[in-house]
Amino acid sequence: MGSTFKNSALVSLGVIAGIAISMQFSALAQKPVDQAIPMAELRQLAEVYGVIKSDYVEQVPDKKLLTNAISGMVASLDPHSAYLDQAAYRELREGTEGKFVGLGIEISPSDEGYIKIVSPIEDSPAQRAGIQAGDLITRIDATPVKDLDINEAIKRMRGEPHTKVALTILREGLPQPLQLTIVREEIVQKSVKGKIVEPGYAWVRISQFQEPTVEDLAARLTALYRQEPNLKGLVLDLRNDPGGLLQGAIGVAAAFLPKGAEVVSTNGQLADSRQRFYGKPEYYMLRSDGDALANLPAIFKTVPMVVLVNTGSASASEIVAGALQDYKRAAIVGSQTFGKGSVQTIRPLGNDTAVKLTTARYYTPAGRSIQARGIVPDFPVDETAEGDGINALRVREVDLDRHLTNDRDKEMAGARQDELEEELRAAAIERARKPLEFGGASDFQLGQAINHLKGTPMQLSKRAGGSVLAHRDN
Repeated sequence: MGSTFKNSALVSLGVIAGIAISMQFSALAQKPVDQAIPMAELRQLAEVYGVIKSDYVEQVPDKKLLTNAISGMVASLDPHSAYLDQAAYRELREGTEGKFVGLGIEISPSDEGYIKIVSPIEDSPAQRAGIQAGDLITRIDATPVKDLDINEAIKRMRGEPHTKVALTILREGLPQPLQLTIVREEIVQKSVKGKIVEPGYAWVRISQFQEPTVEDLAARLTALYRQEPNLKGLVLDLRNDPGGLLQGAIGVAAAFLPKGAEVVSTNGQLADSRQRFYGKPEYYMLRSDGDALANLPAIFKTVPMVVLVNTGSASASEIVAGALQDYKRAAIVGSQTFGKGSVQTIRPLGNDTAVKLTTARYYTPAGRSIQARGIVPDFPVDETAEGDGINALRVREVDLDRHLTNDRDKEMAGARQDELEEELRAAAIERARKPLEFGGASDFQLGQAINHLKGTPMQLSKRAGGSVLAHRDN
């Protein structure tokens, strides 16, 4: 039963790490190679190239052959190393900068096979055009989106500034589809949001670690403190956060840890990959306009905290959760994280291309390796009161082909293939649960986090026996 599930289309429901990962950008010159150049293998490569050019059924452009050769060489290393052509490199930079050219909508697949609008981004072209949460996109220009890959749909909706895209929209309660033409603009996406969920208790969510994340977090926390100066507890929500920039993770952890505390360390083959990173401005500030955390209210160093994580929490979010867990600064609540504990360094090449190369592993301040293991919650709590829902369907790093092993902890062979996991996946399919709205009134895990902060009983995961556990001091 295990292998059937593992090889099925359930992968499409998971958060595939590598879309947004903990990264360092480097323009260092290529270092000398100690080993001799394998001339025999290079001659063989040239011979294969020649055979394809002369004998293949149709002509293949030289650029395509060489680009595919480079892509295959890099991609064969591990799931997160890749050659980035001009389009991929541009998309990566846009993602880390927190801005892109498009319509300004958050989307997800729908049960009907269409694209569902989760929400329009504030003051975006989509919002001004009247797009609403819950709308279903059935066509992008003339292309039906029925069962279209969501990444392909995103590509079709993005483009050059001031160009137009036509959307066909189904909206509940309307007898006819809506035809909307929207002009693409540069969208600035906020990665941090938060609110006071009830008197004394705040919720802050980070959806991805981008260049402005530390500044946005400081601004949001300060605003929440002004709204509720008598804070009794804070929930930091990192669920489904796929990662992002290393500096963002360091800055977020530094906001809550003692000043200058070690946040993460790395180790790899190169000397410059063996480093320790601390909660100091020089390690997390990407801009030269001052320390974003300098004026953060002091209460955030001591207020009781819970960090919410799930299987979709990867890389940079695991760095934050691991650091706060090691220092016992926060209780970690949710499910075991993705386990993406490797460093990708971006080596720019010519013609606006780059290589994204795995260069090191990440370690928590206590020396734990995140790779292929992830962060294990202090309190396992399911996605809903009935079970773990869609979260049980997601793959983890250990499920990916060619993943790096954990060098400091014996990797659990077949960790995702045990019978209990497959039963949970089957139950989740039967329930066919829709993605939850994080931070909403029906957010079960958030409710359990607040219970923990209040010192009242919380309902643990069914995998932990479904027992009820009382509050434990952080």
